Amino acid sequence: MRNSVLYFLILIPFFSIGQNKKSLSELTNTSEPAWIFVEEWIKNADVKVVILPKDNTRAVKEIETAQVTTHSPMGAVIYETGGIIIEDGIIRILGSGNSKLNRGMMEWNRDKSFVNSETPKFLLIADDVFGGFFAINGGSFSPDYLGKVFYLAPDTLKWRNLDLSYSDFLLFCFSKEINEFYSDFKWKTFDKDFTKNDFDKSFSFYPYLFTEEGKEINKVIKKLVPISELWIVYNDIQNQLPK
Repeated sequence: MRNSVLYFLILIPFFSIGQNKKSLSELTNTSEPAWIFVEEWIKNADVKVVILPKDNTRAVKEIETAQVTTHSPMGAVIYETGGIIIEDGIIRILGSGNSKLNRGMMEWNRDKSFVNSETPKFLLIADDVFGGFFAINGGSFSPDYLGKVFYLAPDTLKWRNLDLSYSDFLLFCFSKEINEFYSDFKWKTFDKDFTKNDFDKSFSFYPYLFTEEGKEINKVIKKLVPISELWIVYNDIQNQLPK
């Protein structure tokens, strides 16, 4: 599949929610399912990757809400998985939801990036154990980088352009690059503390990592909290920060 085709396909959710909705058969009946490619990427991954089993009812609901076909990697991940876990949960890629990752992609985005049938200007696609969020830009972060993955880092609380398409993002998650990406977030006892994690929780830090007092990650207080709480807190803080 050519990059130009993939780039177009990942933009579909931003333009089709609630508009001219396709049926399940139209979304899933394809002669070129992207899941074949995603499975191959996972097979050749440099890091530990676990595919969470899907619940058929949730998968159908999620793909019908997203309105993105399984010809695209995003549609394939939504419809074929309950989510994808990288390195025991350092990164959690959203699928259609699972008891261990109880957040389908579209269910999680509702009331965050869209309400009912309005067009979302970003789409949350993954998060990490450090309280960081990954999202595809639909215009909210920058009008110049539509379809690119941005990262909300806990040490800046600013959305940073990773200059990756959704497909590129998956490949990044399956590579050793994540070790360097998270090198500054791992404190001395991280491996011990990390064993307590579940996939719907992330670490909260106090003082916050984006403050002067929170620059030394080995000294701040660390606590696992629901990722939904972190999203609310971070957005409240962002709204108070100077633009």
